[in-house]
Amino acid sequence: MNHLPSFEDTTDFDNADRGFLGAMVPAVVRAADGRVVWDNDAYDFLKGECPDTVNPSLWRQAQLCAKQGLFEVAEGIYQVRGLDLSNMTLVEGDRGVIVIDPLISTECAAAALALYREHRGERPVTGLIYTHSHGDHFGGARGVLPEGSEAGVPVIAPSGFLEHAVSENVYAGNAMTRRAMFMYGDRLPKTPEGQVGAGLGMTTSTGTITLIPPTVDITRTGQEETVDGVRIVFQLTPGTEAPSEMNFLFPQRRALCLAENATHNMHNILTLRGAVVRDARIWSRYLDEAMEFFDGAYDVAFASHHWPTWGEDKVVELLSQQRDLYAYLHDQTLRMLNSGLTGPELAEEMQLPPALEQAWHARGYYGSLNHNTKAIYQRYLGWFDGNPAHLWEHPPVELAKRYVELAGGPEAALAKARGFVADGDLRFAATVLNHLVFADPDDTAAKEALAGVYETLGHGAENGTWRNFYLMAAVELREGPGTVLLDAANQGMVMALTTEMLIDSIAVRVDGPRAWDDSLTVDLALTDEGNRHRLTLQNGALTHRTVPLGTAPKTPAQCTLTLTKPQLLGVLAGKGLDGIDHDGDPAVLARLFSYVTDPDKSFSVVTP
Repeated sequence: MNHLPSFEDTTDFDNADRGFLGAMVPAVVRAADGRVVWDNDAYDFLKGECPDTVNPSLWRQAQLCAKQGLFEVAEGIYQVRGLDLSNMTLVEGDRGVIVIDPLISTECAAAALALYREHRGERPVTGLIYTHSHGDHFGGARGVLPEGSEAGVPVIAPSGFLEHAVSENVYAGNAMTRRAMFMYGDRLPKTPEGQVGAGLGMTTSTGTITLIPPTVDITRTGQEETVDGVRIVFQLTPGTEAPSEMNFLFPQRRALCLAENATHNMHNILTLRGAVVRDARIWSRYLDEAMEFFDGAYDVAFASHHWPTWGEDKVVELLSQQRDLYAYLHDQTLRMLNSGLTGPELAEEMQLPPALEQAWHARGYYGSLNHNTKAIYQRYLGWFDGNPAHLWEHPPVELAKRYVELAGGPEAALAKARGFVADGDLRFAATVLNHLVFADPDDTAAKEALAGVYETLGHGAENGTWRNFYLMAAVELREGPGTVLLDAANQGMVMALTTEMLIDSIAVRVDGPRAWDDSLTVDLALTDEGNRHRLTLQNGALTHRTVPLGTAPKTPAQCTLTLTKPQLLGVLAGKGLDGIDHDGDPAVLARLFSYVTDPDKSFSVVTP
């Protein structure tokens, strides 16, 4: 049973409006070429009453997230909200201002800084803090610290930040980006029938992503730094919402930054775009540690999304309920899986305690009770549920063809699916219609029927990302796949990759079957990092090892390049070997690259 909190409770709206100083008008951000990368005004329809095409609870959350402008959080601390998926926080120091989390895009970060300066004066940026390693918290860095302006400005991040910030884009980046299009609804119109937000914020901006590497690492809880006269006390929280994350306190301002560890929704244990499964147990424990470590030292808590919480008692309530939320999810999932329930079974059984179910900040707007429970099951037991009938199933197309035949053919299956729609069993109707589409992707009647079911499911979803997935699926069934608008593989991000990561990014694109019968070795002697990287292609696998540059190889490579990392990036980009010292046969390098594939950025998701 689902018990909603009271819609009469306006506390969140009061807090979301508190400290408002002014808005950006119009709230439209453009790239240098004139392309719109952010348009918060497109959500003006949220000022009206909730229509029957949106879940009322999600409508309420979207109204809160769409509030845009500069807000005072505490004396000398300000937030810009509504100019990207995330918030940008600004802390005034002796000479200038410290920026926390410069959004996704440089254009949006620059606009946010300009809005702050419009109301608070032309203060220089004297510090930059990344709360954690996700792109919506560092991508706009060059919007607040343009090239050449970062000298002497500390860039602070939790230990392991750089590796985690860039590695996500190395291995499964293309698939995750494609699925993120569904998660944030990038092809949906911003209307009551379309995209109304993502629960955590409205959507992602589509501007220029950059990264300025950290100059100061936070390596332990209790570490203190003073930036521009502002004292900051840090708590490391690795393995919570991100692999590298931290909370921190401004003791002089009695203000606590909770990064993305405690926000005004249930967060994801596993995002629908895909990621490594997070540890709900550790997440809960670090929230408990924060309650004790910062006890009595704050009057307000703010995060990298949503609106602040004022009053120590209210912050303790938020932290304790968020702690209990993730602990309950973890422990009850383990209790049920140890009783033999599978992921889908325990997701149906899971129910929150009334006190959590009736807390607005614990509602499943971004993460959900259903998919978080399945994620915890996956973390411990993986994809196999122990039933051997599921051990060696046919792939989707072959499975679909057999189910359609079992149903009596396409016409009979379609009729039965429509019967389930009429009976209100949209979940099973979607299953049957999906089999029809995979059995015959040219079956327009089945595709349209499935699109209609997805629309209905989307319009009823309380979770913003579920809604976007359903509605995006309907669009792609009718119009075909779209194109990726946001590309994280830009020069700034690529430069931040280690050489090992760069080689891995090539290895995961090697067409193994085509390379089965080839064998080759290439040495990369990187003079600016002092290492030699031996690449070996054998049995369709590209492996590599690293040794100090002065170490003589036991056997010579078939081709050796002596170069710098920027030159290596040029070689990988196909610029050739002009100006690069090389020994051996350069055709070996060309042979290696001939096996490297380019991933399809618009691969099919809802059709074969």
